[in-house]
Amino acid sequence: MDIVKFSEEVVPLSDIKVNPWSVIKQASETHRPVLVTNQGCGIAVVQALNDYENVEEERAFMRAIITGLADIEMGHEMTFAEAKKRLGMK
Repeated sequence: MDIVKFSEEVVPLSDIKVNPWSVIKQASETHRPVLVTNQGCGIAVVQALNDYENVEEERAFMRAIITGLADIEMGHEMTFAEAKKRLGMK
């Protein structure tokens, strides 16, 4: 996973007003979010939809792993057969 360096992907709000598609194209082609600034302060991030969805899937997956590890630590375990039954699988 790449580390986001907003210092490399910064666009002033005025650029979006003039040519919004160039910012969208930049985010889509580089697969990196673009920081939008106004008077030198960050105000928003533009990210390609597919990249955003991938990041959200990764976050959900990691949360599920952490939850599962916490359950194991607390002794909340079940056998594979119990899990299949609970999920309605044969």
